Amino acid sequence: MTFEEFIDVAGKTFGGLSGTQTNQFRQLEALYTDWNSKINVISRKDIGELYSHHVLHSLAIAAYMKLSMPDVFEAMKDPSCGTGILDIGTGGGFPGIPLAILLPGGRFTLCDSVGKKIKVASAVAESIGLQNVSTVNARAESLDGKYDYIVSRAVTSIENFLPWTSGRAGKGIFYLKGGDIADELGTAMQRFRIKPGTVHTWKIDSWLHDSYFEGKVVIFFEGNFSGFLRK
Repeated sequence: MTFEEFIDVAGKTFGGLSGTQTNQFRQLEALYTDWNSKINVISRKDIGELYSHHVLHSLAIAAYMKLSMPDVFEAMKDPSCGTGILDIGTGGGFPGIPLAILLPGGRFTLCDSVGKKIKVASAVAESIGLQNVSTVNARAESLDGKYDYIVSRAVTSIENFLPWTSGRAGKGIFYLKGGDIADELGTAMQRFRIKPGTVHTWKIDSWLHDSYFEGKVVIFFEGNFSGFLRK
């Protein structure tokens, strides 16, 4: 996918981008290509599909929000909103950096336990002038504080991931996952006693008609999960 094709999809989905946002998205390709030649945060076979496989994949969370949580989505377009968002296992900055560009009202904390990956995420955010991003080199479960939402992109199984979020999500958790998730999700919900009505899944290929996204979903765990992981 070319940058122009990406901008066309993003503009049609999210109602247009500002000049600043367009320029920030434009800079990602050169920055990640350069950093990836030094620190491998994206598969070298996949760096040519940055805008499709990584940027748009990250923005699937925003597409779900616009469809199912329009008030939240619109509020986060306002830079004064101040919604706190923790990106767990961000790697080189996904999904946090694309979401931070699109949603300037979010205050994004990008967390990863691997220092060299956080180095890339920090450098990219600084290079494109993102004022709503901070980074931390730590394991998620060691962090203090609470956020409105948690986002993450398939860092581990759902059952392993959810304990890392315990006590940190005030309003919900967005998890990008692929494959046959039915059994995995069912096991996690049973283990952690999650009510079925609080879990929502959205097929990304209902938005992006590309075989790459077949089987990939946004999972949204709705609500305040300050204690739901206690066994």
